[in-house]
Amino acid sequence: MSDQAEYEVVVVGGGPAGLTAALYTTRLGHDTAVINRGGGRAAMMQDTHNVIGITEDVSGNELLQTAIEQIEGYGADYHQDFVTSAERTDDGRFRLEAGNVTALTDRVVLATGFSDQRPDPPLPRTGSGLHYCLHCDAYMFVDEPVYVMGHGESAAKVAMIMLNFTDEVDILTRGHEPTWSEETARQLDAHPVEVFDADIEAVENGDDGWLEGFVFEDGTFEEYRGGFAMYGSDYNTDLAEQLGVELNDDGTVAVGDHGATSVDGVYAVGDVVPGHNQIPVAMGQGAKAGIDIHYGLRKFPMSLEEIEAQDGVDEADAPAISDRLRGRAAAHRRDGEATADD
Repeated sequence: MSDQAEYEVVVVGGGPAGLTAALYTTRLGHDTAVINRGGGRAAMMQDTHNVIGITEDVSGNELLQTAIEQIEGYGADYHQDFVTSAERTDDGRFRLEAGNVTALTDRVVLATGFSDQRPDPPLPRTGSGLHYCLHCDAYMFVDEPVYVMGHGESAAKVAMIMLNFTDEVDILTRGHEPTWSEETARQLDAHPVEVFDADIEAVENGDDGWLEGFVFEDGTFEEYRGGFAMYGSDYNTDLAEQLGVELNDDGTVAVGDHGATSVDGVYAVGDVVPGHNQIPVAMGQGAKAGIDIHYGLRKFPMSLEEIEAQDGVDEADAPAISDRLRGRAAAHRRDGEATADD
């Protein structure tokens, strides 16, 4: 039997987008929970790149754990669990069912992300020769030999983009016939990119664990410092579909500027929506969604219609924040004063 809890906001997913949304809604005075199954693309990062103020020796898990501690410190609940079903209740709220918790909430934020489609082994270690984010990791391969694994449009495009960083770029189709368009083929032929058809027989790594190169089935060896696998993405939209949320043709969730979906009260942020799959971008999406949710949930200022309906505003109605979050705010204030006195 799962516990039942009531919230104003429940975020499904614990990546940078979801945790940022939860941070904003909690600090803006709304009882918030995050339900996160764990894992995700950010958790796979050995180093953090392109996040201002965060040094590169911080791993993805360290970044996420710090964020979890932050939201819990402000009063949000964090559940390590997997949400299996979502439905709208008769009173217009949402019921989310997970293994050990049932959550009733006014707003839902879907931060469920996607999974990269992985090529068949043999493969180098993820983060030590196998990469998925061009904008995060291209800088690592300036003047280094690089591969792009895949046989579709994205593989061809990424290979040509990598020429901005190095003059040694190969596409590894691994025995598959290229599926890029004729126009892309002509474009690719005009760039100094070599296409290898043979599949990989073995991976060779250095003493530091980093990729040194591949042995191919035809017996040849090619040196690479790293590269990118471009096989597409599987978007995690089961809950969005259960709630009747509109999807785009590419499988992402369709959203407005602040993350609102086609279903009132449901938001989506992060890798499950269109855009650059970057931590700062995800954080920005989470922040914008959190602020927009706050505008819809905050009690004050009351409209004239609301004021007339209840014959004015009683001082006892303020502040419009739960006792639990008020207590956390007071604790933060005391901690800040103690630190200032030290």
